[in-house]
Amino acid sequence: MNEFFEKCYKTFKYYDEITRVNIRKMRFTMSPVSLVQPVFVVGCSRAGTTLVYKTFSESKELGSLQKETHDFWAGLHPPEERSWSGHEIPATTACDFDRTEASRLFYSGTGRRRIVDKNNQNGLSIPYLYTLFPDAHFVFIKRNPGDNVDSLINGWGKAEEFGAWSSALPAEVDIDNGAYKNWCFFLAEGWRNYCHSSIEEVCAFQYASINRSILDAREGIPVEQWHEVSYETLLINPVNEFRRLFESCGLQFDTKLEKHCGEVLDKPYNTFSAIGVDKWKEGENRMRVDRVLTTLASITSDLGY
Repeated sequence: MNEFFEKCYKTFKYYDEITRVNIRKMRFTMSPVSLVQPVFVVGCSRAGTTLVYKTFSESKELGSLQKETHDFWAGLHPPEERSWSGHEIPATTACDFDRTEASRLFYSGTGRRRIVDKNNQNGLSIPYLYTLFPDAHFVFIKRNPGDNVDSLINGWGKAEEFGAWSSALPAEVDIDNGAYKNWCFFLAEGWRNYCHSSIEEVCAFQYASINRSILDAREGIPVEQWHEVSYETLLINPVNEFRRLFESCGLQFDTKLEKHCGEVLDKPYNTFSAIGVDKWKEGENRMRVDRVLTTLASITSDLGY
């Protein structure tokens, strides 16, 4: 009987939320509003962006769609419009229509004007996002190259999860002599040069490209709207680090959030193995990772590692 009532409750809750979303859509159409100080979480794929995004989604002051939004942003400006050069959306394409559609999506879905957003391509389009929303805050999470490249390699082995979008690519992907046929995560400019490379070279390219893009974009963002954290520091003291990030974004860090952050590492989001630092040194990819670390010396230094 309890199972029956639980199913009824979930069904009611589902349709109630659909009704609320539809009402907000109509309200927005009649009286559009714009997002205010949106928070964009950026970083390389497999750097800990989901951990940061999900934690910010716990804030009662932020609306969250609780999902990645790459389909929405790519729908506004598909990479094929740029001859598939990459997922970077140029700042020059930012316009009132984009601002309105983004505001519509998040307001309709959350009922909030201040929101948090994350996907694994936004790090390439920070100038575009800043042009759309000049009061936006950016939270950048970085991770040491060894662990990040190692996790990227593991992620490429899950093409059904991270590469389902790439079936329309205008190039043959034949990485590691055909071991990888679907491009995963994101396209950075120059990706075609790596379609027949080793998997470690591809992942090193992705790590360097997106982190370089983020660091370059940082120069154009007001310091009070830019916030950084390393994955390694988060693991040492998640409560203090998240408190710092929340407060620097002008958000309250209440006892509920403190409790959540104190337990956040106990139930990790979307990880392939136990949380830790320098895991790559004991992993099955260690020889591959070691081969490309020297090629990442410049970006590693610029990231502060």
